[in-house]
Amino acid sequence: GAKGSSNTGQQKKTPEKKTPEKKTPEKKTNGRGSGSKNGKGSRPSNKKKPVENKKNGSSKERRTMDDKATTEPKRDKPETSIEDQAKVAEDFLSGLLKSFGLEGDIQTRIEDEVLYLDVVGEQTEALVGPKGATMYSVLELTRTTVQRHTFGAPRMRIDIAGYGARRREALTIYTGKLVEQVKESGGEAMLEPMNAADRKVIHDAAAAFEGVKTYSEGEDPRRAVVISSTGDVKSD
Repeated sequence: GAKGSSNTGQQKKTPEKKTPEKKTPEKKTNGRGSGSKNGKGSRPSNKKKPVENKKNGSSKERRTMDDKATTEPKRDKPETSIEDQAKVAEDFLSGLLKSFGLEGDIQTRIEDEVLYLDVVGEQTEALVGPKGATMYSVLELTRTTVQRHTFGAPRMRIDIAGYGARRREALTIYTGKLVEQVKESGGEAMLEPMNAADRKVIHDAAAAFEGVKTYSEGEDPRRAVVISSTGDVKSD
């Protein structure tokens, strides 16, 4: 009996279970280093630096240049006298004759701020053309040259080999005949298409008569003058 009591009185020691220590997993830094905030390390920023345009310069330089352009006062263009413009036109026409191998003289005159150019000489008829087409082209070339070499361009009239004067006289006579026909019929008459210079001759010639008016219709080069009766003919 004593043996049994000794067994019961003796306590068995239960072995302690060792709890394995939990290892805290190390945070991966992805090679970013650990010396910076948020584990980003010293990796360079992905933001791209503005690329300077060497050709056009930086935006700051461009703004400075623009400011200068807007703040600098505009200089007024010097005025060119009509006498100087006449000299430019004369030199151009002389060079034109020389380039075509033609002999002729250039005469200029100024009346009421209008520059008249007369190209005289038998050989200069080569610059007239059918119904003065070449002559009027020469006028436009001369006007363009004057505009490029001076500031502004005066009103210009050109005559080559006397064609312009003969043309104006013929158109004036023709207009007078048409005006009489229109006044008798009470209707209107449309002339053939003409250039601006010839149309002006018609308008000016018809303005000398009572009972008619003129206007132009169409677009260049098919623009034509119309002579119309107004019905306001005064009896003698």
